[in-house]
Order: sequence, then C-alpha cells, then structure tokens
Amino acid sequence: MNEQERLLRQLSAYKFSSWELHIFLDTHPGNCEAARKKAEVDQRIEELTQQYEAKYGPLMESSQNSRWAWISGPWPWENGTEEDN
Repeated sequence: MNEQERLLRQLSAYKFSSWELHIFLDTHPGNCEAARKKAEVDQRIEELTQQYEAKYGPLMESSQNSRWAWISGPWPWENGTEEDN
C-alpha cells in the first residue's frame, strides 16, 4: 500500500467514525464524552485532508464561486437537444 492509499484509508476510517458518533449523538445528545470524541475525530479528519491535499491535490471538486453556481447552467429541457412532440 502506498502513501496515497494509506492516507485515503485513514480518512475513510475517521469519516466512518465521525458519522457513527454523529448518529450516537442524535440519540444521546447529553453525552459529553461522545461529543468530545467527535470533535477530536473531526479535527483529525481536517488534518488528514490537509495532508492529503498538500501532496496529491483536492479530494473533491469544489466550487468556490458560489454554492448556487449549479443553478446558472441550462436545465436539461433548455439545452435544445430534446425533440418537440
């Protein structure tokens, strides 16, 4: 296993752990230990993401312009490829 695969595997494990803690906290909102652990796991995810992206580039496509940029393109029925019935 190379370094890139190792980082991706670690990220996947931590993201799974974060999601499980999130679900647990949905049903146990007063559990301070679980909330503390989730914060630690989320911090580790951020560190690993920065480490990965510094070496291998972005993990996900990001649209920094606007979170609503997807709406500015043509809709499927506006692209002129559909036939009139």
